[in-house]
Amino acid sequence: MAETMKVILDPGHGGTDFGATFYGRQEKIDNLKLALAVGNILSQHGVDVVYTRVNDTYSTPFEKAQMGNHSGADYFISIHRNAMPVPGTASGVETLVYENSGVPALLAQNINSALSATGFANLGINERPGLVVLRRTEMPAVLVEAGFIDNEADNRIFDQNFQAIAQAIANGILTTIHQEEQSHPEYYQVQTGVYQNQQTATQQVNQLTSQGFPAFMIYSNGLFKVRVGAFLNMDNAVRMEQELKNYGYNTFLVREKGV
Repeated sequence: MAETMKVILDPGHGGTDFGATFYGRQEKIDNLKLALAVGNILSQHGVDVVYTRVNDTYSTPFEKAQMGNHSGADYFISIHRNAMPVPGTASGVETLVYENSGVPALLAQNINSALSATGFANLGINERPGLVVLRRTEMPAVLVEAGFIDNEADNRIFDQNFQAIAQAIANGILTTIHQEEQSHPEYYQVQTGVYQNQQTATQQVNQLTSQGFPAFMIYSNGLFKVRVGAFLNMDNAVRMEQELKNYGYNTFLVREKGV
């Protein structure tokens, strides 16, 4: 991976919220076990992994969404197991999204496809815009339903193929990261100033332009930033940076991801 990506894993439920239960089996326990296994695999592949919980504690869905937003994560994956009002009447895996489009849809499709190879039926991708962890998260988010806890056949698959299931979810995430990197390559810009005042930033852009530099201004995090160029090749960016230094500018090399 060109840069370290961060994924936040949310083991659904926890604490006094058992989630679905079936003959003493508690969803919250399966969720945590699976999330930790997925996180371990992702970490081995260089992904920065954080969790909404690593033990049997409870946070509200809104608090979990806020954890994700404050973590700086690139992806949010909530791990659950499914259940029906009448036990044993459904089987398989599905992944829920706020809207079946864009990066969340790609992430869901990759996870579902990988999971279906572990023995589960693939129930597809379903939109659930009412779920807080999908609606209130600011990064691509999915909720994985890893089989039905009230279905004995699904539980056998979950227990017997547990490591393969964790690997499948991790593979779906890693595949998405790779695809996104390929479709949005990184490029480099040379930053020459950061200002609170737009007029000051505009003056520097005009000065740079008059000197023949391809300067422009962006607004980010309440600041006006003056930058020059956009280079896929870092060596070209370094040469531009040196030229700007020769003109007396204080420079900073910035790496960005394309859109």
